[in-house]
Amino acid sequence: MTQPMVSVIILNWNGASLLEEFLPSVVNYTPADKARVIVADNGSTDQSLTVLRQKFPHVELWEFDRNYGFAGGYNRALDRCTTPYAVLLNSDVAVDSDWITPLLDYMRSHPQCGACQPKILSYRNPNTFEYAGAAGGFIDRNGYPYCRGRLMDSVEHDSGQYDGPPVEIFWATGAAMMVSVEAYRRAGGLDEAFFAHMEEIDLCWRMQLLGYTIAAVTQSHVYHLGGASLDASNPRKTLLNFRNSLLMMYKNLPRGRSRTATLLRRRLLDILAWAQFIIKGKWGHTRAIVQAHRQFSKMKANYACAAPPNIDLLHTHPRRPNLLVDYYLRRKKKFSQLK
Repeated sequence: MTQPMVSVIILNWNGASLLEEFLPSVVNYTPADKARVIVADNGSTDQSLTVLRQKFPHVELWEFDRNYGFAGGYNRALDRCTTPYAVLLNSDVAVDSDWITPLLDYMRSHPQCGACQPKILSYRNPNTFEYAGAAGGFIDRNGYPYCRGRLMDSVEHDSGQYDGPPVEIFWATGAAMMVSVEAYRRAGGLDEAFFAHMEEIDLCWRMQLLGYTIAAVTQSHVYHLGGASLDASNPRKTLLNFRNSLLMMYKNLPRGRSRTATLLRRRLLDILAWAQFIIKGKWGHTRAIVQAHRQFSKMKANYACAAPPNIDLLHTHPRRPNLLVDYYLRRKKKFSQLK
């Protein structure tokens, strides 16, 4: 039997019900000659291990002693990985129809590619893109992420408008991301200080600084439930997103006036978001933004600049709109409307 080239790694923490609902499709539609299916358990205390052993005895199980978060859990899993490619797959993702083949074929034919993603559709509304990744991610000049198929909170219906040959993007979603294990390790893996949120964008940024490319391969598609770990209404998610976005820019922008100006501008824009939460009476989120900036100010001392002096991807990438202006003032709600 041909040795598989891919490890499909599902990181789980207290997700017994998600495993029962979503794991069957991964097992059924992942060809054994191409990929191993592995659940890496982040110290679950629910019935996850019982469910896996009783209902999915043929799925490999890697047990960790505690919850290391998304970043720490995957770093430990990739340390154990023996295949040249791995898929970081959320536990709330369903797949179908040999979804892995287009991703693997692209990675094998493009050795310079560090990571790629399939088209991400909504599990509840399959004709609609899913927020976290859609048809491939980008980042604007102020560090705000957006996707083909999703600008801010506006998510498009999928009518095939982004189907076609694989395209280079800025970041691939951690919900379903195939990586070159070598590139992952060379880039240093996911930043464990982030714990969760924005870490895949940071990883893709660092891969590009090393000369790798990132791609979206829409010939493959999966269905993501979303919000299974932290719902958008949770102030903890606000804290992580705001803090990690600042850390990501601080790490990956080259030292100099441009980085200083970009971070200052972003922090001023965060004040506007803070004021908006005050107007809406969302006090937990206002406190989260304040905490995010305080934590950033403390944590940035732990980082050396990762970017060479002449590589400023935030300001030289082909797609770098001012997303806030385009979305809120110019009322552009679709990726195709951006210049």
